[in-house]
Amino acid sequence: MFAITVGTRSQRSQAIRGSTSAPTARVLDVVELLARSGNTRMRFSDIVRELGLTQGTVHAILKTLCDRGWASRDPVAKTFSLGPALAVVGARMDTARPLAHAARSAALRLSREVGYAGSVVERFGDSLVVTAFEGDPATQPAGIPGDRIPYAPPFGVALAAWDTDEEQRAWIRRGAGSNADRVQRLEHVLAHTRERGFDVDWTTPALAQAVHVVGTLDSNEMPTPVRHILDQLLVEFTTIGFLSDDNPGRRKQPVVTIAAPVFDHRGHVAMMLAVHPLSPLSARQIQVIGHKLTAETEAISEAQQNPPVVDLEERSGARRRRA
Repeated sequence: MFAITVGTRSQRSQAIRGSTSAPTARVLDVVELLARSGNTRMRFSDIVRELGLTQGTVHAILKTLCDRGWASRDPVAKTFSLGPALAVVGARMDTARPLAHAARSAALRLSREVGYAGSVVERFGDSLVVTAFEGDPATQPAGIPGDRIPYAPPFGVALAAWDTDEEQRAWIRRGAGSNADRVQRLEHVLAHTRERGFDVDWTTPALAQAVHVVGTLDSNEMPTPVRHILDQLLVEFTTIGFLSDDNPGRRKQPVVTIAAPVFDHRGHVAMMLAVHPLSPLSARQIQVIGHKLTAETEAISEAQQNPPVVDLEERSGARRRRA
């Protein structure tokens, strides 16, 4: 699946009590929109339309961002893009988040080695966010880069399978509710994923988009017959991407994601490293990619358990000699 995100109690973003700031959220919406636009330069009217904000609000935000270097305006094309000040933040991220940096480097190596795109997915609250995407596949999985997808079935199996018991139950509950059959099916999916060592998902980009759309609908606002239909759709969506190893349909169905967990220094699942073939694969091909993937994740996780020892006395002596 483009089950793609996580975290542990130490790594995942912890909720802060109190109300959020709507003005701050609007500023971040503008920054994230510019980041998602890639090589497409956005005009003032594009930003107003995409975010549904007033012209006055967007003008004030862009003026402030440009003054601070977080955004840049092309005076000829009259378009906006990310500014140079963000490069300072980006440069700091590698040292501020070494685990994520190591995972991104691994995604790049895997992409070059297996010929498919690689990604890193992290959890923020009840959402999964693709924080790195390496490679240029013919068709990208839904929901990337930067878009949030729910940490709920069918997304995030490679994280949920190694999460705490409490978090596993919460993940299952978000996809199964009180449906005992669905709960049992999801418990089997997590157990089988742990036995195999990595997740294999067949949730196509189109299906992932459908899951996201249905999941965002407020069924409480729907008539009872429609609500029952939506509930049934979610039941099917929850496990349709999980094909068993002996299912003959897997030979024709494109494998969307092969993913494995990355653990932090506490031994808690911190993020997910994934490969996206987006094409049918044989059982042997899946195993080969899965083994390469887990070799990378195990190396990263082991490095967290055994960080390099720094001899402060030797470093101090070296500095004195250079002086």
